[in-house]
Amino acid sequence: MLKWTLSGINPNPMLTLSDYLVLSAVLFCLSVAGIFLNRKNVIILLMCIELMLLAVNMNFIAFSYFREDVTGQAFVFFILTVAAAESAIGLAILVVLFRNRNTINVEDLDTMKG
Repeated sequence: MLKWTLSGINPNPMLTLSDYLVLSAVLFCLSVAGIFLNRKNVIILLMCIELMLLAVNMNFIAFSYFREDVTGQAFVFFILTVAAAESAIGLAILVVLFRNRNTINVEDLDTMKG
């Protein structure tokens, strides 16, 4: 049912915990599928890892909100810090590899030369 408000009809009824968990599970499955299906581009692999971390963050925030506890939100700050560091270091390594090998194809990066 749609609820009436002062500004008109509210198109968004209240979301439940299961709505957030389903959305998070879909995002997590998309990121896992992206990792398994795409093994050629390092940038897409990094984006899939970031999407996986965001799905986990959504779970923490949803449980934190519905349990009325801020512990999950505190964990999200730590996860976002780790994700930012992972992105910066991953992209820096990617830039160095591209300068040395002129490719970001994962299949071409399987050998390590000293």
